[in-house]
Amino acid sequence: MAKITYIEHGGKQHVVDVANGLTVMEGARDNNIPGIEADCGGACACSTCHVYVDPSWTDKLPAKEDMEEDMLDFAYEPDPARSRLTCQIKVTDALDGLVVQMPEKQI
Repeated sequence: MAKITYIEHGGKQHVVDVANGLTVMEGARDNNIPGIEADCGGACACSTCHVYVDPSWTDKLPAKEDMEEDMLDFAYEPDPARSRLTCQIKVTDALDGLVVQMPEKQI
């Protein structure tokens, strides 16, 4: 289980426990966190679960795979260093304390 902080674009924070094996997107969905739409349900077929990862976490996450890189091209104002699709980040104990911020809008 990992404690993850989701920050809405306006600054409101949601700190929730997310079970290992779920994705960061599923943690947001299951806890009704606004700002992550996840239209494709986690299939990496859209970019509506886009977030900006806190800079202190960018090097601690697994590298982006090609499909995620391609989908981020469709995200709203992607940041090459910090943008990730939450459907592609599996939760483990190593992610305890992860902080992600939602963009102003999803596409």
